Amino acid sequence: MTRRFAAEFGDSEALVAAARQLRQDGHSLLDAFTPFPVSELDDILEVKSSKVRSVMLVAGIAMAALAYGIQWYSSVVNYPLNVGGRPLNSWPVFMLVPFEVGILAAVISGLIAFMVNCRLPELHHEVFDVAGFERASQDRFFLLTATSEADEHGSTLRHALERAGAFSVSEMWQA
Repeated sequence: MTRRFAAEFGDSEALVAAARQLRQDGHSLLDAFTPFPVSELDDILEVKSSKVRSVMLVAGIAMAALAYGIQWYSSVVNYPLNVGGRPLNSWPVFMLVPFEVGILAAVISGLIAFMVNCRLPELHHEVFDVAGFERASQDRFFLLTATSEADEHGSTLRHALERAGAFSVSEMWQA
């Protein structure tokens, strides 16, 4: 079983230095909570790029193609009407609905992909029980770490966090 620790730091430089040191020591870094974006943490935490844009693109194109196919099938195959000698497959007339349906599908799939990517709705996380965590949005910096298999009791990680300059190190309990 891995143990999780939340370490509180006073400034972003101390947080980045501690994250670099812990990464070099082979510890697992899960997340960082800061009152403003710290760009150096993206590389240290190995933040993966989001797949939301590609999900939106695929869903939008697929639904637009489906809408066009339904219009084409109903106009050309299922119920052809010869109105004034116009062609049955008049693609300029068919483009408005697929465009709007594609945009709608892209937005809905983007919202769903965003929520899945962020693991929402998660109304409570064990990091909220850490004393003083509410200051993460004001003036404190928190680093969420996990122990490795070799460090069963978490003492090595706790000492590494304290040596890195953490104000406090709190063990988090999973429900």
